[in-house]
Amino acid sequence: MQNTKENPSARPTAGAPLSAKVPSADLPDELTCFIGYLLRRVSAQFAAHPCPLEAELRESVVLDALAEGEWASQYDLGERLGVNRTLMVSVIDRLEEQGYAVRTRNPSNRRSYVVSLTEAGRSAAARCRRAAAERDLVLTTALTTAQRERFGSLLSRLLPSGADLADTADPQHPQLQVQSTEFLVTQAYYRLRKLGDDKLALAGSPLRVRHYGPLAVLDALGPCAQQQLAVHLGITEPAASALVEELVAAELVSRDRDPRDRRRYALSLTDAGRRQFAMIAATIRELRADVVALLPPGGEDELRSLLDQLLGTGQPS
Repeated sequence: MQNTKENPSARPTAGAPLSAKVPSADLPDELTCFIGYLLRRVSAQFAAHPCPLEAELRESVVLDALAEGEWASQYDLGERLGVNRTLMVSVIDRLEEQGYAVRTRNPSNRRSYVVSLTEAGRSAAARCRRAAAERDLVLTTALTTAQRERFGSLLSRLLPSGADLADTADPQHPQLQVQSTEFLVTQAYYRLRKLGDDKLALAGSPLRVRHYGPLAVLDALGPCAQQQLAVHLGITEPAASALVEELVAAELVSRDRDPRDRRRYALSLTDAGRRQFAMIAATIRELRADVVALLPPGGEDELRSLLDQLLGTGQPS
């Protein structure tokens, strides 16, 4: 592996998130038009903000859901919240260890457990709900109250049907009151990423949605240093490095001496990289069409505008 020797004084602290406020003029249209990319940026911006919750985001959402009533099984709860079975088991395990939740045998199905909150769990859920509401106001301060409500409504349209938090009329499950914008953004991003990854796998591509960003930037802007790529994508340099290593190993990106600065390397697409970018770009266009179908008329433009406002790259509407 080649060793990059860039100026250490110009490098951000390892692991520190780079600014999410990348000027839109510096980004290719392929990225700024893709809702999934904007969702990832907003999710990362939210995650970088200090969190006052006593539980992790996923745990606080599960606490909130359990506060509305017991669930026949942790599998049902996971389906409703869009959390896979393995993660849900680990979340319930942690809540049990903290004395917040209990599992009891389901009398109508001895193979499953009913999940419910303890009194300590109900108190913790109430505290988390208040803290989440306060955090939401801070995270979405760029939006008006009406915009915040509309944002949540549009995001709910992008969630798997089992996790559609706007659907509270299901008589088979307790009514969900989860309204965390952070949770909605994260789940919507995960849903679009999975849809895109499934499309790429079906097409026989070795790429995944995470590779679209770096390929789009290199295709639009030409050779650039890895640090510049990280800034354009709004991710940490270690995260950019991991993506670059995958693309270099697949011979889709080359790493050559930068003719403008021989001390560092410049990244550029190979011929194979250009062909693969054309394939992944076509898949992203299909995914954009799916997003349009999931949202109401004009919803894609509306959601993009709200995401831009949260990123500080758009104008209040």
